[in-house]
Order: sequence, then structure tokens, then C-alpha cells
Amino acid sequence: MFEKKGYIYILTNTKNTVLYVGVTSNLIKRIYEHQNNFVEGFTKKYNLKKLVYFEVFGDIVSAITREKQIKGWLRIKKMALIEKVNPNWVDLYKTII
Repeated sequence: MFEKKGYIYILTNTKNTVLYVGVTSNLIKRIYEHQNNFVEGFTKKYNLKKLVYFEVFGDIVSAITREKQIKGWLRIKKMALIEKVNPNWVDLYKTII
């Protein structure tokens, strides 16, 4: 059986003051939806459009497990994760499209 890849991602706003951890099976489509306000809720309310971190998994179940793990972390630990691969907090969306 064909397994869909899974992705976890972290979005923030222009000032990097709010973090959102999400999961998807199509990262490019999902970030596009966030950036164009197609997604109602937390990300739209806080204008979270900047992709600052993501991970790729072989299946969606593994991605969901990782998302739950990261969501349980304190902000400082999430920031350290981001800064390990993206120290300047640049928008990574342009690198994946």
C-alpha cells in the first residue's frame, strides 16, 4: 500500500512573537493556504504566514506523533529547534516551492 508522506511545520508572524505547530500531507499546498488566509482559526487570527521550520516523514502517522511531541514543548525549546536549522528565522516557503 502507498503511504503518503507527512510533514510537520512551524509558522510565525513577521515579528516572530507567536508560534504554531501544524501537520499536513502536502506542505506546499498547506503553507499556500495559510499565506492566503484560506485557513480559519489561530493562524489567520494571529497572521501566521512565515514558515520557519519543517520536517519530512515517510508517513503521516509519524508526522502526527512528532507534531504532538513538539506542541508539548515550551516556547524556548521550539525556538532552539528552529534556530538550529534557521538561525535568522527566514521564510522557508520560498525554498520549497
